[in-house]
Amino acid sequence: MNYETTITAEVAENIPADTITGSSGGMTKRTRNILIGAAMILGLLLAIGAYFALAGGEPAAVADDNEQAPVVTVIAPGQTTVNGVIEVPGTIAARREMPVGIVGEGGRVVSVTVDAGDWVGQGQVLAVIDRSVQNQQAAAQAAQIEVARADANLAQANLDRALQLVERGFVSKADVDRLTATRDSAMARVKVAEAQLSELRARNARLSVVAPASGYVLERNVEPGQTVGGGSPALFRIARGGEMEMLAQVGETQLARLSQGVMATITPTGTDKSFEGQVWQLSPVIDPQSRQGTARIALPFAPELRPGGFATARISSGALTATVLPESAVLADEEGSFVYVVGEDNTATKQRVKTGMVTSQGIAIMEGLSGTEQVVLRAGGFLNPGETVKPRRQEG
Repeated sequence: MNYETTITAEVAENIPADTITGSSGGMTKRTRNILIGAAMILGLLLAIGAYFALAGGEPAAVADDNEQAPVVTVIAPGQTTVNGVIEVPGTIAARREMPVGIVGEGGRVVSVTVDAGDWVGQGQVLAVIDRSVQNQQAAAQAAQIEVARADANLAQANLDRALQLVERGFVSKADVDRLTATRDSAMARVKVAEAQLSELRARNARLSVVAPASGYVLERNVEPGQTVGGGSPALFRIARGGEMEMLAQVGETQLARLSQGVMATITPTGTDKSFEGQVWQLSPVIDPQSRQGTARIALPFAPELRPGGFATARISSGALTATVLPESAVLADEEGSFVYVVGEDNTATKQRVKTGMVTSQGIAIMEGLSGTEQVVLRAGGFLNPGETVKPRRQEG
């Protein structure tokens, strides 16, 4: 039999949920799942609220502009006494180079007694030229002297006899005068022959190439068997006394700050060894093309100083008072060098400066700063003019 039962709301409240069957059982499970999810969401919201309550209040929607400003390190550099140093390139050369060549008529080279790199003394023979023909000429001239002396002796004897006979009246006064003139001519011919022999011997001596002064042989450009003459290039090049120098190429503005007598440190290319020198001459003219002049720095002899080699000179240019900044603080653009200065309102502004020499402490600022400003030490390249920053003084 089919029975229809009507359940009112009051009755349904007293019926347990698990007694209800059919489609209503499925609806109860979904409802339970929804309630569990809602409870989890509510718990999460309560946890977030508790966190902000413990943190001191609700989070700000927008951060303060000052809190977003970048932190930069600044320094107040002040004024520093800087020992000026100019670093310039140049070449090594002999301070007084002496080219030695043929001073006579020349001929075939018989022997060469020195080589490049040798020390020689003044008057030392460097090379010998064949003089066999000249020696024969000198011997012939020596014989001519003997002939002239014999004639002179004969003329003197004739004069002596005539003087003895003139008192007896056998020889006239005129004959005595003639014999006297003959004797004088013979004596003069002796002197002429002796002078000619001396000339030949001097010419022969010039066939030996000798050192005009003591020094260090830089070049040897002659070999035995070679024929040389007055028009031949220099056979030897000698550095007088072995003295060297550096020809430093200095800009005209830097040259104006130098003076004779200042010290310099020279470092040849390819070695870490340095040599002390002294500026002994400053160029009186400036090259119109390169706008540079030459500072000549005297150096003592050293094997590492080879003429023609490149070197770097650090020349003392005196002391000056200037603001010195680390290289990280100085920036550059197409208009020149500049730094960022932080004002009282914490605003970074671009300040144009004129840089000077580079020292071990930093770059000397010649114009643009008084030294009392707050200069951005680092990260200036990431700033923009007018940007607000948080300045922080460098410690130590």
